[in-house]
Amino acid sequence: MSHRFLSDEWMDAARAIRTKYEGRATEVTQVIRINQVITDVPFGEGTVHSYLDTSSGRLVMELGELDDADATVTTDYLTAKALFVDQDPAAGMQAFMAGKVKVQGDMMKLMAMQTALPNDETAQQVADEIKAITQA
Repeated sequence: MSHRFLSDEWMDAARAIRTKYEGRATEVTQVIRINQVITDVPFGEGTVHSYLDTSSGRLVMELGELDDADATVTTDYLTAKALFVDQDPAAGMQAFMAGKVKVQGDMMKLMAMQTALPNDETAQQVADEIKAITQA
């Protein structure tokens, strides 16, 4: 079953996928804590607040906000989906250059995230399963 990106149902399904691979996932060694403000969301109130946190050694993405985030990234829904679901770095760079991605805080931490996150077979399996549960 597929769900809208960042909906409660999608978050539950994505969390279940990450939990399924928890013992096999490569540990994230760099602590990165980023709040995300996603605008133009096609459901709810139109804005979703979520965060990424690697301080536990694994990537955690949840709804809500961190009090002591390193940075806050604001972008639109389609750009966020291209970055997190499609994992399209070119789309991210294009959106940043076009002013669709706004960053407040430690830009270096945000840039470090590109190389800090695992890019192995398990990470690819997780990404593929998350993509499969996401509505087009």
